[in-house]
Amino acid sequence: MQRTIRLRLEPSPTQAAALAETSRQFTTAFNLFAQLGWSNSVSNATKLHFLAYYAVRAALPELNSNLTNTARAKAAEALRSAFTLRKDRTRTVSMPRSHHCPPRYNVHTFRVDWESQTVRLSLVAGRQTIRFCVPTYATKYVGYPVDTADLLERDGRWFLHVVVTVPAPTIVPSETIVGVDLGLSHPAVTSTRRFLGKKRWKAREGRLFKLKRALQQRNTKSAKRHLKTLRRKQARFRRDCDHVVSKQIVQSVEAGSTIVVENLTNIRKRIKGKRRTATKRRLHSWSFAQLLAFIVYKAQERGSTVVAVDPRHTSQMCSCCGHQARNNRRSRAVFRCRKCSYELHADLNAAYNIVSKYRAQGGISRLSGLPVNQPIVSDPELLA
Repeated sequence: MQRTIRLRLEPSPTQAAALAETSRQFTTAFNLFAQLGWSNSVSNATKLHFLAYYAVRAALPELNSNLTNTARAKAAEALRSAFTLRKDRTRTVSMPRSHHCPPRYNVHTFRVDWESQTVRLSLVAGRQTIRFCVPTYATKYVGYPVDTADLLERDGRWFLHVVVTVPAPTIVPSETIVGVDLGLSHPAVTSTRRFLGKKRWKAREGRLFKLKRALQQRNTKSAKRHLKTLRRKQARFRRDCDHVVSKQIVQSVEAGSTIVVENLTNIRKRIKGKRRTATKRRLHSWSFAQLLAFIVYKAQERGSTVVAVDPRHTSQMCSCCGHQARNNRRSRAVFRCRKCSYELHADLNAAYNIVSKYRAQGGISRLSGLPVNQPIVSDPELLA
């Protein structure tokens, strides 16, 4: 399995200038590839190479040829995504363009020395050796083989996001199945009767929204600067909350067990609600995809499997008798079955139903593969 380490670089003023120039030229190369691919409707990386490589090399002769190729690969990824979205007639998609595209390094353009804590990078000024410091949380990954890395700049500081390959844990899969109901009021409720998350998160989101609305109404230069800072602060806060909840979910279950969640893809289109309400606003700002990604990668370290089931009617069906009715849910928190009068917390009832759905469909996984790692085999017909 792979993990990403965020290394903070400590370049000299000359090296910092070289990093900035490399980042600028890489961004220019990305935009040139994207422009030529967009105008010719080409998103295949190989076709894009023959179409634009020599033109980009002529425009940016100082940029390393390997970095030019990685810029082309990034542009191809962006073009494929844009062309896919363009098939949806209801959406307007413009040509991919970046103001700060992080340069991507591979084994040919960078080398990490864990003992001396230095990294050798290919820059426009040639190869440079730059010192770095490892954050405390990432020391357990030091020394493992590296794969790729992205160079980023934030507020004058340079970071290298290095992908390392870590061996998967050897944990015997367990037969334990835990359902998790993800929501807005309660971030997570498990079928083991655990309510995870913190109530103060909702109040802080409300305060941030009121502050943003006041700044938007003011519409001054200082207000816009404050909004930019506030937007980053809110993104960091939500990311931290998702890290906390995902860690609580994974640690609350037995190692090697199966974690069942709801497939929340396109939930904003499925749920109908009144416009300009707090519920609608919170739904559109809900980072459920990020939370699911955190749960999946944290579960891998404990040998657990994350699977997804259809979320329809999990909050309307009685987990005791199976009776399904919209009016079974009396309020946001109270569930009482009209048929058998079974009553409990609505989110806990949904967590029970998530486990039942997973068992009913035969234990099929939709997020992170089968419960047991499968061997890699080759199909002779595909290779022919």
